[in-house]
Formats: sequence, C-alpha cells, structure tokens
Amino acid sequence: MRIDFMTLFPGLFSGFVSESIPRIAQDKGVVSLQVHDIRAWSTDRHGKVDDRPFGGGPGMVLACQPLWDAITAVRSRGASPGRLIFLTPEGKRFNQAYARELAGEERLVLVAGRYEGFDERVFEILQPERLSLGDFILSGGELAAMVVAEAVIRLLPGVLGSPESAGEDSFSLESPLLDHPHYTQPPQFMGLEVPEVLRSGNHAKIKSWRQQQAREKTRHFRPDLLKEGEGEEHGSARPGPEGAG
Repeated sequence: MRIDFMTLFPGLFSGFVSESIPRIAQDKGVVSLQVHDIRAWSTDRHGKVDDRPFGGGPGMVLACQPLWDAITAVRSRGASPGRLIFLTPEGKRFNQAYARELAGEERLVLVAGRYEGFDERVFEILQPERLSLGDFILSGGELAAMVVAEAVIRLLPGVLGSPESAGEDSFSLESPLLDHPHYTQPPQFMGLEVPEVLRSGNHAKIKSWRQQQAREKTRHFRPDLLKEGEGEEHGSARPGPEGAG
C-alpha cells in the first residue's frame, strides 16, 4: 500500500513515519508513506495558500488553486490515483470497520485541513470522501490523518509480530467488544495477584475466562457497545464539529 499525506505542516509527520509500526511496515516493504507540502504548489511568491472568506468572518480559508494543483500532481504519481480522503469535521465517523475497509485499498491520499477549512469548490470538483475522528476540536487534520494511517497500517498482512494480534484487539471483527484484561510478570505486585486461571495452563478455561472478562469490561466501561457487539455495526457515521477532522 501507498499512503500520501497532504499537509501545510510536513514536519508534524517526521516522527510518525520514522517510528514504531509505520517504520516497521516500511522496513518490511508493506507500505510506502509519502508526505507532501501543499505550499510547494502555491503560485504566490510567499507561499501563501489561504485567504479571507467571502462574506466576512474570522479566520482564513484554504484556497482552491494550491489544493487542486497539489492533489492533482500527487495523484498522478503512481499506478493508481488512490482513494482521496479529506480529514474534515463534516466527515463520516472513523471506526474499526472503516479502517478494515481502507486496509483493502492499494493507495490512500489523506488531505489534512487547517484554519477555517477548505474552499467548498474543492469538494465539488474533486468529490473526495470526508472523514472525521469524532466530536472534538483539533487545530488541523494532521493528527487525524496519522490516526487513520496507524489504524490501517497495523491491519496490513505481515506488519504485526503476531497475525492474531489485530483480530483480538478491541473493536476487531473477531472480537467486537473491548479487549480482556492482560497480565505479565511478576505473578504478584503490591498484594495483587495474576488470576489463577491464567497460570493454570488450561487453554479452554483461559479462553472462556477472557471472553467473560471482555464482556464484563465492555459492560462496565462501554455498555453502549454491547448491543452492537451482538451483531450491529458500531461507531455509526455522523459529523463532528469544527476541527474534529
């Protein structure tokens, strides 16, 4: 897979692309991560990419020309133009099901917004998907783009050390509830012991205990997921407020 990040602040991605799972995935040749500075396509001698909104109001709006030129140029590189996604407040709510869907793509182009958002004509011309992380405010879409990429990359075959890891995570297709509790050494810490069943060596009992604990944990922390965990898709799509993407 190839993932292109379109941004006004490429430096924000330097740590993300060079550490942890994204770095491992690149080292294994599973994914290629490319970061593009939208300002490089500005025709203004000062690299300006925004302007004041028509009709007045606070803030600045990302202009059509640099966005159109940048996205068109980047999508022309490679065998496929890719699935174009704008991180924006009015987008669909991102969830694990969406991540699994995107993991099946050959290429993703993630465009991070800033300021008051994009000139609406960019949406009308390019017809991108709109995606939001949720109902909260961020200064821009860079963090949201990294979250989406991380969720997708770890689902790609060969990335995680154990093929079963992704399937056992919270919200996974195989286990659509929260994950069960985990324990490691030492067996006792500050008077608290690892549950005896986990040290029994009885894999059937361990599996049963983990399933029960996952349901109890979900009931306690996220009871809203229980019905969805029985078969409905959770994380329904709905728009977030300004800056959520």
